[in-house]
Formats: sequence, structure tokens, C-alpha cells
Amino acid sequence: MRRLLKWLLWRFFLAQIYLVMALIGLFMVPYALVSRRGAIIACKAYCRWVLWTAHWMLGIKNEVRGEIPAGKVIVAAKHQSFMDILMIFGALPSAKFIMKRELLWTPIIGLYAKRLGCIPVNRGKKGAAISSMVRAVTHEFKEAGQLVIYPQGTRVAPGIRKSYKVGTAILYEELAYTCVPVATNVGLFWPKRGTFSSGRAVIEFLKPIPPGSRRDEFLSELEELIESRSNCLMSEAISERPARSD
Repeated sequence: MRRLLKWLLWRFFLAQIYLVMALIGLFMVPYALVSRRGAIIACKAYCRWVLWTAHWMLGIKNEVRGEIPAGKVIVAAKHQSFMDILMIFGALPSAKFIMKRELLWTPIIGLYAKRLGCIPVNRGKKGAAISSMVRAVTHEFKEAGQLVIYPQGTRVAPGIRKSYKVGTAILYEELAYTCVPVATNVGLFWPKRGTFSSGRAVIEFLKPIPPGSRRDEFLSELEELIESRSNCLMSEAISERPARSD
């Protein structure tokens, strides 16, 4: 019975966050269409709502650690869950995401992604996609802000190893910007499949990697920083987890 109630609560939570997405998105459309600031305000309001309801409904606290970058940087983040997207966007002053092109055709999300200046990429064409991404970033990334990219290219569940793609290193090399790695443990609490677990979800902004490293050195350092710290955060979360009673 307890498992059933937990599953029902999880489904109710998911239903209400998508409903609120539609409500905020539609209400703020006029402002978002005339001003990028309107799109940022709407998305940050949505992030706050979801993280707040995750806390009081599901018992998933959220914590942001490390020094949050404010200038024009590349933010290379571990991606385990929808929740880490919300936490990163909520923490950064002016984030733009590199995202799969298909999301542009998603109602509400696509509109706001365009207004935020997110960079769509076609993940299926590999080399051509990287060239297209570099051109798009060079063209679009003119205003101050933080360019968020997921070096593994997709969500990766805790405990699963997946290689880091060269696209992040190429952007680092071409743009010559500082890169700020981000570690996380959120996949333990808000998984891609299954139901939630209560606890403290953390994203942590790590030591910046200044421009100038060789491509292979950069990618190796990035992977080591993110994976080792993410493993520490997950171990910390598991040690804090109470014994299961359901």
C-alpha cells in the first residue's frame, strides 16, 4: 500500500508540474515575445515552483554548492535528471542551453528555448552536428551569459558510465572561454524511470578550467573533475539515506 501511495504521489507531482508549466508559459507569452527578460522571469518562476513543490510534496531538498559563475563562460554539467536542468537554470544569472533540435517543436518549451537563445543541435549527424553547433554558438553567444552543455550528450543514470563527447572540447577550444564543470547526484532522487526518493539533491559548481589547454587534456580533466565529484556527492547522499521501510 505504501508503495502504491508513493507512486500515486509521484504521478500527481508530475501532472501538476506540467500543468503549471502550461499556465506560466501561456500567461507569460506576451512578455516573453517582446523581451528575453520576460522569458527568463517565466522560466525562473517555473524552476522555483517545481523545486519548492518537490521539497514539500516529495521530500526532495535541493542545494547548490560552489561559486556560481556570472560572466560569459561554458558550463559543462553532469546530466542525470530533469531536476538538474531546473537547478542549474535557477542558479545561473543568464543560462543558455545546447539542446537537441527536436525540443524546438515542443509546445511552450520550444518557444521559450528560442527566446532564451538556446542552441539546437542535430545529434544524429555527428561531425556535421558539431560544425553546425560551433557556428550557431559563435553567432548566437554574443551577449553575456552562461552556455550550458552536457558533455555526455544525454541523461546518464547514476552508476552508468558513458564517454564524454568531443563537442564540449571543440567549443572550449574555439571560443577560448573558461569552462565551469558541474557535478550532481540528483538522479538518485528524481530518476528518468521509476519513482522518487526523498533526500538532498545537490548540484556543485567546481573549479573552473581556464582557456588554453589542449583538447585531449581538457576533456580528460573535465571528465575526472565531474565524475569524481559526482561519485562523492552520490556516496554522501546514500550515506544520509534512511533505511527503507516500504
